[in-house]
Amino acid sequence: MNSREKGKRGELEAAHFLTDQGFPARRGQQFSGSPDSPDLVCEVLPGIHFEVKRTQRTDLYAWLIQAKADAGGKLPVVLHRKNDSRWLVILDAEAFLSLVRESDFPVKPIEGEKNAESRTYQFP
Repeated sequence: MNSREKGKRGELEAAHFLTDQGFPARRGQQFSGSPDSPDLVCEVLPGIHFEVKRTQRTDLYAWLIQAKADAGGKLPVVLHRKNDSRWLVILDAEAFLSLVRESDFPVKPIEGEKNAESRTYQFP
């Protein structure tokens, strides 16, 4: 199987994963790498540019560089999965922390902080 077919298979698998998780997704239009040709299109997450990597080898920084170059102002996110492993999301730490700050994700207040609620979270 050539690399183009492997890439297509990985993108389809990632689209099925997102769809199964409640975020309907499909393969993007594959042209030359641009905001108009993401690996995945997820209309309920319009601000995210998805780069899909379904491979045993890892090159996280190169993947993020590629995602950033193609993102066109969207949040660059890499979805990666190795054989017999779960899907992972790879993004810059600053982007992650920005998402946490903007969400209602449970955050334990800093001691002495006023009007902060302590919340707990159970990870699956």
